[in-house]
Amino acid sequence: MTGFEIGGASAADMELLRGWAEAEGWNPGDSDRFAFAVADPQGFLLGRLDGDPVACVSAVRYGTSYGFIGFYIVRPDLRGRGYGLRVWNAATERLAGRLTGLDGVVEQQANYRKSGFRSAWTNIRFEGVPHAGGEDGAVRTVDAASLPFDRLAAYDRRFFPAPRDAFLSAWTALPGRTALAAVRDGRIEGLGVVRPCGAASRIGPLYAATPEVAAALVRGLAGYAPGGEVAVDAPDVNPAAATLLAGLGLSPSFETARMYTGPAPEVDTAGLYGVTSLELG
Repeated sequence: MTGFEIGGASAADMELLRGWAEAEGWNPGDSDRFAFAVADPQGFLLGRLDGDPVACVSAVRYGTSYGFIGFYIVRPDLRGRGYGLRVWNAATERLAGRLTGLDGVVEQQANYRKSGFRSAWTNIRFEGVPHAGGEDGAVRTVDAASLPFDRLAAYDRRFFPAPRDAFLSAWTALPGRTALAAVRDGRIEGLGVVRPCGAASRIGPLYAATPEVAAALVRGLAGYAPGGEVAVDAPDVNPAAATLLAGLGLSPSFETARMYTGPAPEVDTAGLYGVTSLELG
């Protein structure tokens, strides 16, 4: 592979990666790259052939013992030549010794199993315009920015296996996004973020104590999406998520598998109605 080199992705490269993900039909958020950059600035790798970008992957470190792989893409005209394996090996080397997760598309899951990953659950993307309906009067949704950030970060830790405060701060506050929290008797009982994308606006994360709370958040967030169309990647490990989203009139359109190199971390799967990001977990 003369002329092939792997290095860190620049800020300009991150826009290229977003475009590649868009071409794969993943519908990434328009501004996701700005939050990704603060999660782990060295965690995005780009393979270049004679200086021309041909393959990419993310290998983001969280805390001291967890990592997540995403953005694994090879330019379509150069697939099958080993460039993907090279960037994949660089990603796994960067996360060596850590429990590592990923969200794998169907056609790659067999390859991930060969690399030691095992399925923990399936994410089903539901898309559409939610049906209007009555809200639970005991649930109050507020702008998440109005709550102390330490409370939001502590709540997020129930659903994610490592601290990610810098990422969460950017993810919830970037321009064009809306973050809503559900509050009951002064307690946070739900959190959701909607962000603009090339197609349906994506909601993620979507956390909720009950289906009623999740429904209130989905309907509230859809009000900030063009045409009200949203997409949520719902984990089947929480069966209530798919039931709720289908009941709101959203339809399944895309599937990935959450996979780990070891036992799945203990998180509040009963309250997980939508994963944050297929690229960063």
